[in-house]
Amino acid sequence: MKACEPCVTKPDEWCFSSPLQMRYGCAMTSLRDTYDRLIDEGRLTSDPAQEAVLPEFDRIREALLVPVKKGLFRKAPEPPRGLYLWGGVGRGKSMLMDMFVEHLEGIPSRRVHFHAFMQEIHSAMHEARKTGVDDAIAPVAAEVASSVKLLAFDEMQITDITDAMIVGRLFQALFSAGVVVVTTSNRIPDDLYKQGLNRNLFLPFIELIKERMVVHELASPTDYRQDRLAGTQVYFTPVNAEARAAMDAVWNDLAGDPGKPLVLRVKGRDVEIPQYHNGMARARFHDICGKPLGPADYLALAEAVRVLLLDDVPTLGRSNFNEAKRFVTLVDALYEARVRLICSAAAHPEMLYLEGEGTFEFERTASRLREMQAEGWGS
Repeated sequence: MKACEPCVTKPDEWCFSSPLQMRYGCAMTSLRDTYDRLIDEGRLTSDPAQEAVLPEFDRIREALLVPVKKGLFRKAPEPPRGLYLWGGVGRGKSMLMDMFVEHLEGIPSRRVHFHAFMQEIHSAMHEARKTGVDDAIAPVAAEVASSVKLLAFDEMQITDITDAMIVGRLFQALFSAGVVVVTTSNRIPDDLYKQGLNRNLFLPFIELIKERMVVHELASPTDYRQDRLAGTQVYFTPVNAEARAAMDAVWNDLAGDPGKPLVLRVKGRDVEIPQYHNGMARARFHDICGKPLGPADYLALAEAVRVLLLDDVPTLGRSNFNEAKRFVTLVDALYEARVRLICSAAAHPEMLYLEGEGTFEFERTASRLREMQAEGWGS
């Protein structure tokens, strides 16, 4: 991003030429300067764990801003090591990465959710194969590298074997082309694709991450997202205009952005979640329980999001038995992954499923729905 004219002539003043700049300030300042200013303004709380990672972001930014001297015998400088920022939910990883991307001052870059990026890669490889190339990864990686110097990924997770089998060669090609990668994740690199099929073939990618990226844990004791939810109602019934307005208010408060669709690649199929932003997703009951999805799909969803807003859960029974079974599987996946569930439903958990086969089994789901409503659950 290019600095606006007032910043050049009056560097002590702030410019606001884009929505993110209105949040974070002028791109001419260092990330640390902006972070301190937001603390002074009361928009952030000082967090030593967040402050400890700021020099890594500034290291990358400063290296990428160094002009490349051109000449017949001049060798391009080695790109800086990227950053793999991992840690618990709600610690501020995505917020810091957004600030970093906004301070790149014209460096060609792209900020994208990891699942969405991999979906694009698969589509591009499919098109490349139509041209008869032997290796579809090479031209796709070259195309990506021609447009950016830095890729910023949110929520790196590997759950699909088709992703696992290509990321190593893909990222090696990107790194070789000089692309720098910054990513957030809830997992340490050694836990990526844990217990996945043919994981031994995936292990070189983990070593590549450690070689080409600084691995940094954001070990903050504070879950800021959970703090935002403290005292907030997370189960709204019945489904009516008031409940929908309340769900809208929760989404606007937590996400602060309309969000974009998130496409998860699961066993060669696409599972689309209508709204996603910074680890938070939103969908209607029919979007994810009214379609023929299974346990693998819900596990992938639970891996990809930290908060799920689920609208319009109906009463369940004989007439929608298949949807009820999927809802049970969804709740189990979210529960085991400690994903925060916020929903609007036709009735309280104990009254959702009153007749038909599966009534007894649903008692566990109702119990889990109650437990997941508790303040602090999921932290």
